[in-house]
Amino acid sequence: MTTTEMQVAKAPAGKALVGRDGGPAATEQQQYLTFLLAEEMFAIGILAIREIIEYGFVTDVPMTPPFIRGVLNLRGAVVPVVDLAARFGRVAREISKRTCIVIVDSEAANGSQQQMGVVVDAVSEVLEIADGDIEPPPEFGARIRNDFIKSMGKINGKFVVILDLNRVLSVEEVAVVANIGQSATLATS
Repeated sequence: MTTTEMQVAKAPAGKALVGRDGGPAATEQQQYLTFLLAEEMFAIGILAIREIIEYGFVTDVPMTPPFIRGVLNLRGAVVPVVDLAARFGRVAREISKRTCIVIVDSEAANGSQQQMGVVVDAVSEVLEIADGDIEPPPEFGARIRNDFIKSMGKINGKFVVILDLNRVLSVEEVAVVANIGQSATLATS
């Protein structure tokens, strides 16, 4: 069965999951959006994803951290855009035809939800990874900060880095980004 044909089984409250053969169903799987960043595969839990858009006009905002590309107008809302390569301490990549902005929900410093865009080189696919194929993050040797890694998903014998969005877009940076969005909203009002 291909990844696009797989479906997540959910039981109603108080009922057990039952497989096709009448026995207990396999562990519920979780879906992840996979994407490329400098030839490496990363993933984000699908529930945090709002939409994926083609890289378009991003307005530069002066005096922001280097990993913030700027803001974009998404149907009238000001959405801050973070360059993941720069956030991971790498050189920002050139924009290509496959470059996308993934719009995600992130938790702001005050606990509210904040929409943000993250720039990725290319979106791959949505995959389902069983709980048994998810490993804890490595203690060392990662090419990004270990606190950015939520876990490692095993797919066809290879690992994909599952990111912890709330750490990647940490409270301090989210507060800066939220202030940018509020300032831009006030400026356009």
